[in-house]
Parts: sequence; C-alpha cells; structure tokens
Amino acid sequence: MRASFIGATNIRCVSTTMNYKQHEQFNKELGKLGKKYPSLDNDLIEFSNIISSYPLGSGRHFHVIHRSKTLCVVKARFFCRYLKGTSMRIVYAYHVPIKYIEFIEIYFKGDKENEDFERIKQYVKENQTP
Repeated sequence: MRASFIGATNIRCVSTTMNYKQHEQFNKELGKLGKKYPSLDNDLIEFSNIISSYPLGSGRHFHVIHRSKTLCVVKARFFCRYLKGTSMRIVYAYHVPIKYIEFIEIYFKGDKENEDFERIKQYVKENQTP
C-alpha cells in the first residue's frame, strides 16, 4: 500500500505541529515524477518530518533562496529511495509566523538543471506581506 501526500495535511512532530500545502504546479510535477519513482510519496512524508523540526534545514543540503521576516524560500536536496541518491531537488516556502510550509517545486536534477526562478519570484511577490 502506498502512502499518499496530496493537498494540505498536518504532520505531528515531537516538538511542533507544522501545516503543509502543495502549490498547484508542484502537484502536477509530483504526479508525473511519482509514476517514474514509486517511493516518492513516502520519501516526501519522511522529508516533511525532517523539516517540521528544522524548517530551514541544516547542513549543506539546504540553501535559503529568499529570506524575510515572514517568508523563507528554501531549496533542498531530496533523497529518493528509488534513485538511491540525492539527485532530486525540492523548493519550499516556510511562512515563519504561522508555521506553515508550502511545497513549490520538485524536479529531477538530470531533467532540469536549476529551479524555476520565475515561479519562485511570482510566489514571493504573491505571498510577501509588507
């Protein structure tokens, strides 16, 4: 039985509760990649548990692309068990005051070299509070 990670969900962690949401384009990418890499749904749940404790990540596998008082956009290496490595990338936004994470983009490094900067700029513009 495969776990499913669609829509908004709440994952309880020992230290905190984090709310998650997926951007519309992220859902499309996840569906497409999920057909190629069957472990992706479970890997995303595991990744969510990690970032619920460390929303901005820790170590060299996380890079903050945008930082403000209310919003941080992070790009991270994403471990996919099916690929047996970190050749996937995930971009997510952490809304600081409300402890909420929205997944913006996921991609396979072999298919796409860099994240979609235009999508990230648009997301920041729409979600930035003055």
